[in-house]
Amino acid sequence: MLIITQAGFAEQTITKSRFIAAALPCKDEREIGAALRAFAAQHPSAHHLAYAFRIKTPEGIVPRFSDAGEPSGTAGLPIAKLLEGRDLINVCVAVIRYYGGVNLGTGGLVRAYGGTAKMALDNAKMAEFVEMHTVKLTISYKQMDMMTSALTKINGSIVSKNFNEQVDLVLSLPVHETANFLNRFKAYPQ
Repeated sequence: MLIITQAGFAEQTITKSRFIAAALPCKDEREIGAALRAFAAQHPSAHHLAYAFRIKTPEGIVPRFSDAGEPSGTAGLPIAKLLEGRDLINVCVAVIRYYGGVNLGTGGLVRAYGGTAKMALDNAKMAEFVEMHTVKLTISYKQMDMMTSALTKINGSIVSKNFNEQVDLVLSLPVHETANFLNRFKAYPQ
């Protein structure tokens, strides 16, 4: 599975209609809603805002799309197929259309929406998805430097820290590294 690490954008004009696409990283439906509202606000006179998204939840991958008033399956569906075909998660691709007065037909709409979405995805930066696990860890002050160094090597991060007699930490670790890290520092999952 892949995620977007940097948004991608694209624009093209097809038979007088202007298509503008954004491929955005989004972790949940709340972020997707905010991103779609912001994109729509940048283009208040656009005629259509079609989109598709795929997010990873504890229950599995949730895909959704909207044709935004275009004929069924001609706008959001081609975008959704791109996301699924590239095995992307936690992503939303939106395509704005400014109608140019010429009907494109269903095939033309599929090519226009799908093609503009593909261009935006091609312009985005992507990386492999690494599932993270949250753990609690209590260590001595002497272990802090060693733990920080080990955490950096596995691309983990400190979510929170509390300094008392010892250091209480909440960490985010790659799932495949969690067992080794827990054994090394005797942590317990949250």
